[in-house]
Amino acid sequence: MTVLFRPAARDEVPAVVALLADDILGQARETTDPAPYLSAFDAMQRQGENHLIVGLSGDRLVACYQLIFIPGLSAKATLRAQIEGVRVASDLRGRGIGALLVADAEARARAAGCGQMQLTTNRTRMDAHRFYDRLGFTPSHIGYKKTL
Repeated sequence: MTVLFRPAARDEVPAVVALLADDILGQARETTDPAPYLSAFDAMQRQGENHLIVGLSGDRLVACYQLIFIPGLSAKATLRAQIEGVRVASDLRGRGIGALLVADAEARARAAGCGQMQLTTNRTRMDAHRFYDRLGFTPSHIGYKKTL
């Protein structure tokens, strides 16, 4: 399957949210109100180093991810790429789209000068853990989150 990855347009945000909600965890945490998502998209656009990328197969939006470039002082001031919100349409999983998505993210991160890519994934997503392991990611850290 051919998938074209490109920056998302504002009018594609509802389709991205539908992908985010299309799993057991997303069903419980996403809402149908488009306002907060559009506001977040606008804020991402203003930041400049925070990108929403969509994957299209023909006219269908089939995948998405968010890529954030994070400058920092640790690790010899290595610029990091954080990948978030990785999703592939549920009816298309297992067809290699996820690997294409991560390859696209890695290419964008390298082009921006990043020396490291990082992500978090929910501890219950065992299929995702195996997927990231296959792609060369190492579960090197323990992540914590706190609701504010």
